[in-house]
Amino acid sequence: MKENLILISYIISAILFIIGIKRLGKVNTARQGNFLSSIGMLIAIIATLFMLIPEDGELSQKIVYIVIGGIALGAIIGAVSATKIAMTAMPEMVAIFNGFGGGASALVASAEYFKIFSGNAANDDTTTLITIMLSVIIGSVTFTGSFIAWGKLQGKISGQPITYPGQNMLNGLILIAMLVVGYFAVTNMNGFLAGTTEINMMWFYIVIGIGLILGVFSVIPIGGADMPVVISLLNSYSGIAAAATGFVLQNQALIVSGCLVGASGLFLTNIMCKGMNRSLGNVLFSAFGKVDATATGPKSAEGITIKEISADNAAYTMQAAESVIIVPGYGMAVAQAQHEVRKLSDELEKEGVDVKFAVHPVAGRMPGHMNVLLAEANIPYDKLFDMDEINDDFAGADVALIIGANDVVNPAARHDESSPIYGMPILNVDHAKTTFVLKRSMNPGFAGISNELFGYDNNYMVFGDAKATVSQFVETLKEES
Repeated sequence: MKENLILISYIISAILFIIGIKRLGKVNTARQGNFLSSIGMLIAIIATLFMLIPEDGELSQKIVYIVIGGIALGAIIGAVSATKIAMTAMPEMVAIFNGFGGGASALVASAEYFKIFSGNAANDDTTTLITIMLSVIIGSVTFTGSFIAWGKLQGKISGQPITYPGQNMLNGLILIAMLVVGYFAVTNMNGFLAGTTEINMMWFYIVIGIGLILGVFSVIPIGGADMPVVISLLNSYSGIAAAATGFVLQNQALIVSGCLVGASGLFLTNIMCKGMNRSLGNVLFSAFGKVDATATGPKSAEGITIKEISADNAAYTMQAAESVIIVPGYGMAVAQAQHEVRKLSDELEKEGVDVKFAVHPVAGRMPGHMNVLLAEANIPYDKLFDMDEINDDFAGADVALIIGANDVVNPAARHDESSPIYGMPILNVDHAKTTFVLKRSMNPGFAGISNELFGYDNNYMVFGDAKATVSQFVETLKEES
């Protein structure tokens, strides 16, 4: 009876996970999707706790304290993280949570390996041992890789690619070595169980160590421009590790949730790669994102003559426009300007201006970063448009206002075959009658290249902090109304 109730609970959890992921696909249902997924996880946790109750109903007080303590500690950490972390730091938090997920899977799989050694495991066949190795390998790679991604996003580690000669070859050799050592760890345990060899835990410890090292070496050479792809991929890794651990534990909820996370992460990674018109191999091994050291002046860029405009004059131009398309970028996130952008949108609409928001799939530092920030500012969902939905509208727009976006609006992607972003789908902001670009300086974006849009005849630069500049737009519009 207990097993049937647990299984039914897992099925309900799986259904809620699937519905939740489906609803996360649309901005206006994303919160509901997140809530349903959370309920599904709560049901799965409660059902799993019932598995600890032995047939006689006797449960040691020590186990109760440990379980309740773990749940309480996790709940506190989750609640504090959700309430204290700024929306601009959401990519870093996602990276850390990916790391924790991978690390948890590796720890649980390691515990099962030790249970096999002690003779307390329910399954000790070769398939189980191989699955344990996969979970440990993927989980440890995810753990350190995610924390390197966090360091790059947080500025603790340089956001630029850290490379050296022969790096890809070394990573390949490390991967091969890890698989070889994993093979010896499995065969050694099989020999120990058969009574033909003595146990040598060194092989297992080496697997963990190599996995942790590979996680560092595989993310270090990836530049900040590729962080959306890296976060998606690490998210997939954490799901795969969880699914492998689920097979080890024969836990259906963990298998289903892990497979969902792994598959959705891979699909999202593919979407991010298409958004940059680059292959996953190119992202992982090309060290894309080195900054051009020649473009360091405050208001200069190589081969580009720019025109500057004051915030007041830019506001007057937008006030007189019939349509304005706002393009948010990472600069808006850094300046935490999303609430001021909402005020600007409201003021322009009071003047009869049609305002829309164009969101590029890889704008920001994680998938959906701009959508999250704009949603936080309560900007209506029906004003947010994906690149494919709005690109044709730029030709009829009077003003395109670019707030901190760089590479996703660079026209060089269309025609400059020597550019590292050549072929990358971009927002057609240059087709608008006038473009205003808000930037602190002329330093290049994470792709490390100058933006030729800045020198176009219809473009004007508005230098300064994005939040302060947009706030000035709002004040000017209020004074004129």
